[in-house]
Amino acid sequence: MVPTRFAWPYGGRQVFLSGSFDRWTERIPMTLVENSSTVFQTICNLAPGYHQYKFLVDGVWQHDQQCHVITDELGIVNNIILVRQPELAPSVLPLETARSGMDVDNGTNVHTASLPGGVQQVPVAHIPVQDFEDLHHWLLMLLSRYTAYELLPQSGKVFALSVKLPVKLAFCIMYEQGLAVMPLWDDCLGQVSGMLTASDFIMILRELHTYGSTLTSEELEMHSVSAWKEWKCQLSGDSSGTRRALIHAGPHESLKDVASRIVHNGICAIPIINPSTQDGSSHQLLHLACLPGILKYICEHFRHSRVLFPLLQQPIYRIPIGTWVTEIDGSSGPSLTVLRANAPLSMALNLLLQDNISSIPIVDENGSLLDVYSRSDIMALANGEAYACIHLDQTSMHQALQMGYQANGTSSGARRCHTCLRSDSFHEILERLSDPAVRRLIVIEPHTQRVEGVISLRDAFSFFLG
Repeated sequence: MVPTRFAWPYGGRQVFLSGSFDRWTERIPMTLVENSSTVFQTICNLAPGYHQYKFLVDGVWQHDQQCHVITDELGIVNNIILVRQPELAPSVLPLETARSGMDVDNGTNVHTASLPGGVQQVPVAHIPVQDFEDLHHWLLMLLSRYTAYELLPQSGKVFALSVKLPVKLAFCIMYEQGLAVMPLWDDCLGQVSGMLTASDFIMILRELHTYGSTLTSEELEMHSVSAWKEWKCQLSGDSSGTRRALIHAGPHESLKDVASRIVHNGICAIPIINPSTQDGSSHQLLHLACLPGILKYICEHFRHSRVLFPLLQQPIYRIPIGTWVTEIDGSSGPSLTVLRANAPLSMALNLLLQDNISSIPIVDENGSLLDVYSRSDIMALANGEAYACIHLDQTSMHQALQMGYQANGTSSGARRCHTCLRSDSFHEILERLSDPAVRRLIVIEPHTQRVEGVISLRDAFSFFLG
């Protein structure tokens, strides 16, 4: 236990302290400081960690506006304090051993373009381990305390596709709605039976352009989504045609469980389903939970308490998050995957699927950023007959990007990727990633536009949950 002093410096006749450290059951009397008529104090022995507290001043509950505060889900404002365990010696975390390649590369890619040298190496930062532990503890406490109900909008629509729809029509609907993933609804079962994603479309494109493929573009007009899912199982080597069980969450599950399920299964969203019958035979689709929605909820709480966490003010390159060019973090881990504008589209599709990456920066001969190509961008080819008219080995990344510009009605100079600088703070990065339109940030050098790293939503949550 750590002796901790509390003070109320604003006067009063009778002042009490109450807090979460005793489950708000006690009213601890506070006494005037010697030679003062306004400052009341008391000392409590508290366990290390976060504690909320409040003052009862002359029968009225008050909080100290000059101290850190937190607002709960009911709008009640309490003071918050972090009690640290006294340390005999400071401990530091050498970040050169903590860097990892989250959400970008799981192995060495022979198809990656090497970035030019000349990037100045940044001195290794030493940040107290306690700063990491404080933020990690607070995040897990927050995510464990609140449930998926917090993600449900007050009003809005949840789109779902019937498994009876033709595959081509389903992908056209996804493109028109600007969605890279949609739940699949089975009328016979009365429930969500799966998800249709941009990865499905990539697999279809590859099969259409593979020699001897049994799938034709005409069959996309006729075959249902359900038939495609069964055929997909056969492609993956499962001759029984058994589909993977639907990954979903209930409204009462914690945000920590929801985020963990998304990250650990390598998916971008999961349906929130409420069984409408006791035996669970009929489902009510409530929402599609995704990482930006959870991060936005976290950032709302950061606005009230971010000053408690020095780690949030650190430049992003000092945080063990994302994948960086070797010259930046000095790591010997996987290199950052990039492609030149003249690389074939088939190479990008192979990287996106086989190497389990979500996006690829497209660079010029100097390594300067031109754009980024992600799994969701492939949906532009679902517009009209574009997917049936291209040759993946002959279509360059430059041409693929142009198709995306044309499909979205933008000019070729309107770069769609989102960038940041390595000097941007961790908090600024999280705020930007909480925007649903920002799935990742490309770290660039401000003068040359050279790519220095990639930070994705999955990187952030792997850091939170690790």
